[in-house]
Amino acid sequence: MRAIWKGAIAFGLVNVPVKVYSATEDHDISLHQVHNADGGRIRYQRRCEVCSKVVDYADIDKAFEDDGRTVVLSREELKAIPAENSHEIEVVQFVPSEQLDPIMFEKSYYLEPDSKSPKAYMLLRRALEDTDRVAIVQFALRDKTRLGALRIRDDVLMLQALLWADEVREAGFPALETTIRISAQEREMSAALVESMASDFEPEQFTDDYQSQLRQLIEAKLEKGDSLDTEETFGVEAGESGNGEVIDLMEALKRSLDRKRGAGGGEEVGGASKAPAKTAARSGTKTAAKAASRTGTAAKTGAATKAAAKTAATKTAAKPAATKTAANKTTATKTAAKPAATKTARKGA
Repeated sequence: MRAIWKGAIAFGLVNVPVKVYSATEDHDISLHQVHNADGGRIRYQRRCEVCSKVVDYADIDKAFEDDGRTVVLSREELKAIPAENSHEIEVVQFVPSEQLDPIMFEKSYYLEPDSKSPKAYMLLRRALEDTDRVAIVQFALRDKTRLGALRIRDDVLMLQALLWADEVREAGFPALETTIRISAQEREMSAALVESMASDFEPEQFTDDYQSQLRQLIEAKLEKGDSLDTEETFGVEAGESGNGEVIDLMEALKRSLDRKRGAGGGEEVGGASKAPAKTAARSGTKTAAKAASRTGTAAKTGAATKAAAKTAATKTAAKPAATKTAANKTTATKTAAKPAATKTARKGA
């Protein structure tokens, strides 16, 4: 694990330096969007609605809109707010754990001692164990002032981010206010059903079947060869990652070099490779052939059709003159004269 934040717990006059780690992680398989016709990656850009320019992340500020007016807040102004810069986890009170409604629980974090001597860390942990209470704390993380609960899990201090009181909605459903009569027999039968399904909760018994089947589907397609070369899904001007941020410079340089080599060493000008015509044609033909075999279509490109027609015409013209009959010569002369006459007529018009 990698620490996402460093700070200190303020426990009265005791200061407990700690490192903060995310206690949970998402196990979902990460999927991205592609064009279903050719598998090309779909990208999103940060585009200004006023000037229509693509804006770099460094040039973006935050704003608040109210009653038709927009207030722009710069990063410097936001950083100047004291609470946003605090690296202190302040203990404000100790409460019984049963008073915390689970609906308020948000993100969980592990706290690791960040000093040569973990004595202060151990002291706070022992105080929570001896009093059987949870510490309510306030802290700032990722540009937000937060409420939290400090408790113990497997001998490790855990910081549980809590929702603020006004972030929890009231559940007001008129249907629940209706008086419903439930008989004693119905209650006994429902209690018997609950008892028949009673057990101890063991999280390891439950698995995410959808993610398991999705992984099996992906592995099966890979084994069958039903996949694309990832490099082919990136466009020539792909300069942004899926979240809109600029891709790593070394990666961009590597891809540019690979494309230049693949184009036969043609001179690169303004981000576009100027390779010889023959090499470009060969490269285009290979790409078209690969796409055709991948999608299962047998359609020929317009360029390939023209090339085939040109080749056929050349072969016909190369036949020995002795094999041509007088009738063929006459027909060829009439055919050649017809386009010329048409051009003359058009010119005259």
